[in-house]
Amino acid sequence: MKYYPVFWEIAGKKCVVIGGGDVAERKIRRLVDCGAKVYVISPLLNEGLSLLKEKNIISHIAKEYSVENIYGAALVIGATDDEKINAAVSHDAKERGIPVNIVDDPQKCDFILPSLVERGDLTIAIGTGSNSPALARYLREKLEKTYGEEYAVLNNILGQLRAKMDKNSGTGKSWFEKLLAAGLLDAIRHQDNETARKIVRDITGQEVRFD
Repeated sequence: MKYYPVFWEIAGKKCVVIGGGDVAERKIRRLVDCGAKVYVISPLLNEGLSLLKEKNIISHIAKEYSVENIYGAALVIGATDDEKINAAVSHDAKERGIPVNIVDDPQKCDFILPSLVERGDLTIAIGTGSNSPALARYLREKLEKTYGEEYAVLNNILGQLRAKMDKNSGTGKSWFEKLLAAGLLDAIRHQDNETARKIVRDITGQEVRFD
């Protein structure tokens, strides 16, 4: 199946996860990182989720799933080991036009979650159309070795410069190419902030922060 790739802003939106185990925790933590309002439906929570509940980071409904739990949700994730519950979650969400993901069961999903390489705000997503999680994992591990933390810093600098670029004149492309040719990435990789600042200043006339 051909999936439509998209980066979705879910900050402040209600997201419901059915399940309280380790798999659910991984999904929940990513939603929390993106600023979602996360509601967890499960009679029990594992240790990690219990801690998030104690800190009021997630809302916990301590009972078995029922359809009213997903009312008003922007998305739903089913992460239980009960196929009957997962099937009900999928059916109920689709019937109400709510995007749904059932972990490890693409036939019940509207969307699947890619394997990710994250460097600060930079995210590289890998999808195989659900054909091979092993291939996605292999590619992720290779990309993690290729794209280190220096790319998070580079992305941050480019974000600061973006507001200064004239979008109609091609300034952005010109600056980007010149910055890389001048060795900006190498300076960042070696944590030589003074050299990096000088490269940016000489090419763009702008000052940037390293934070």
